[in-house]
Amino acid sequence: MAASSHADAAHIDYLLHLADNAVVLGQRNGEWCGHGPVLEEDIAMTNMSLDLIGQARMLYQHAAALIGDGATEDSLAYFRDAHVFRNYTLLELPHHGALVGYAIDNRDYAVTIVRNFLYSSLMLLVWDRLQSSSDKQLAAIAAKSLKEVRYHVRHAGDWLVRFGDGTTESHDKAQPALDHLMPYTQEFWSASDFESSVAANGVGVDITSLRHAWEMQLQDTLSEATLQMPTAGGFITTGKQQVHSEHLTFLLEEMQSLARRHPEGVW
Repeated sequence: MAASSHADAAHIDYLLHLADNAVVLGQRNGEWCGHGPVLEEDIAMTNMSLDLIGQARMLYQHAAALIGDGATEDSLAYFRDAHVFRNYTLLELPHHGALVGYAIDNRDYAVTIVRNFLYSSLMLLVWDRLQSSSDKQLAAIAAKSLKEVRYHVRHAGDWLVRFGDGTTESHDKAQPALDHLMPYTQEFWSASDFESSVAANGVGVDITSLRHAWEMQLQDTLSEATLQMPTAGGFITTGKQQVHSEHLTFLLEEMQSLARRHPEGVW
């Protein structure tokens, strides 16, 4: 799957980064299907997961066309191993707070909502900028995705306010979820080589330029939710540099198992 030049490689890596983000979060949020806290939320979360998987499909199709050599959307989604995925580590984490080792806990909807808000708030800015990409197909994908992510931000933001400014119990779920996940957002702003390359040639976005707008958007919602903005310090995760937590391997094993068991299957 090697591209013909460094610029081409950066372009493909950027598309895969965007696609991997969408498919991993779509798969993770899809775990709520049949387990949502109320029926309406079960349906809403499932629909947003389908939005993300739809975005991933478009991006994988575009990347496959650039790669050539028989690559397809399915080969990129189902037949790549965890160590070559370029998604943010934030998106592969399970739906609960910090645990020790392989401890198991129930899903926590506050963790899901906080993660969706942190990520969709970023993508609202990214998709808006990418509408002006010199890659016209990526610009068209961005325009469609922007319509979807506007709803994702509104949904997560509304629930974050309900949790934070609701009962003592709901507030005490939301703040720890925010404290747990906020450090992972540092990865947003640590630009990789492929991101710097596509920002320079007009294909992609200078991700660091979005930080102030993202923080202001976040602060507005947190203030309404009576939640405190945590300090995002400590280790900077490296998912987009293809170094992941153990959680991605388990997620992909479940997501890819059917395709790998029946690689010639036609659905």
